[in-house]
Amino acid sequence: MKIIMLGAPGAGKGTQAKKIAEKYEIPHISTGDIFRANIKGGTELGMKAKSYMDQGQLVPDDVTIGMLLDRISAADCANGYVLDGFPRTIPQAESLTKALSERGEKMDYAIDVNVPDEAIVTRMSGRRACLSCGATYHIVYNPPKKADICDVCGEKLVLRDDDKPETVQKRLTVYHEQTQPLIAYYKNAGILVTVDGTKNLNEVFKDITDVLGA
Repeated sequence: MKIIMLGAPGAGKGTQAKKIAEKYEIPHISTGDIFRANIKGGTELGMKAKSYMDQGQLVPDDVTIGMLLDRISAADCANGYVLDGFPRTIPQAESLTKALSERGEKMDYAIDVNVPDEAIVTRMSGRRACLSCGATYHIVYNPPKKADICDVCGEKLVLRDDDKPETVQKRLTVYHEQTQPLIAYYKNAGILVTVDGTKNLNEVFKDITDVLGA
């Protein structure tokens, strides 16, 4: 079972990807993890990626796809995998489709965790983090016992720059321009599944497993 997770930043696709991977005993593959593993392992592609990252440039698609193909060739991917964070653009999706078809393979599902922008801004701007011990909270869904104070270590909680409404809005704009077109791409390919990401986490997961099967 080969699955691609789609959805805006903050929609919860990473959480669902981990749950899918656990239930179906297939690897959860994120591009960030692949980059880190290749750089740490000193692979040729990893060193190429690092040279671009060190200059603050985006890693070219052919390098990213090269690392991804290496990863999905590993023995633990024999029964499938969940891709989280790739592809992000139509050219990446087309390259992935082509590379898989050359191996006689194709993706089975593209799951779009759909959450409206305003709900994402509310959701992310309510996050609070403890920079001291790493604990995370949400002022609505998972508040600390004492406002703005970490339950674990008693340090002050902060709203990270990444979670500020203006930053979230910028990330959403990039998503709509670059990544949202993938929804139509995979719909045309006949593998798109859309779930309502505004439901609670377990309900969203049930909707996904209803499609994937028990």
